[in-house]
Amino acid sequence: MTPRLVAAALLAFALAGCYREKRELDAPPSGAPPDSVKASRVLAGGAPALQPGSQPTPDRSHLERNAFAVNQGKRLFRWYNCSGCHAGGGGGMGPPLMDKEWLYGHEPANIYASIVEGRPKGMPAFGGRIPDDQVWQIVAYVRSMSGQLRKDVAPSRSDSLAGAPPENERDQEKPVPAKAASAAN
Repeated sequence: MTPRLVAAALLAFALAGCYREKRELDAPPSGAPPDSVKASRVLAGGAPALQPGSQPTPDRSHLERNAFAVNQGKRLFRWYNCSGCHAGGGGGMGPPLMDKEWLYGHEPANIYASIVEGRPKGMPAFGGRIPDDQVWQIVAYVRSMSGQLRKDVAPSRSDSLAGAPPENERDQEKPVPAKAASAAN
């Protein structure tokens, strides 16, 4: 291999890894949503959870591969007082977000739907109150709370009182649907 070819290959490899730290400061352009984000169901067999007249947003779950976006989600989680109900992820009035049991699904689209549309028994709908790019950052952070993200992307420390190990030191929880008894609480 020539030195130029080796240098070009190293440069291409280095640039490919830069997404982890990329700062997306502008809101994404709106467009037609992909098939991967659809109206969810509030409960099995229930009616679609999207509010009448609302449109699903384009899937931005790729933000969970971006350390900056995940850290922004952590900041927004605190700013929007999600800890008021979820107690920093350990559960309070709202369900815990650090364990393996997910009432409405662990996929990014499911978490997005929970935030935007709300859920029965107390989760308010934040659609139209929080910009979509911020919702997707919160989605990425919520997934990091149960170890669903890579360790090099998950936040490594908290700026507030620590009640649990940092997200990048948590073991990955294998998500499971919540039991029917838990859903009734």
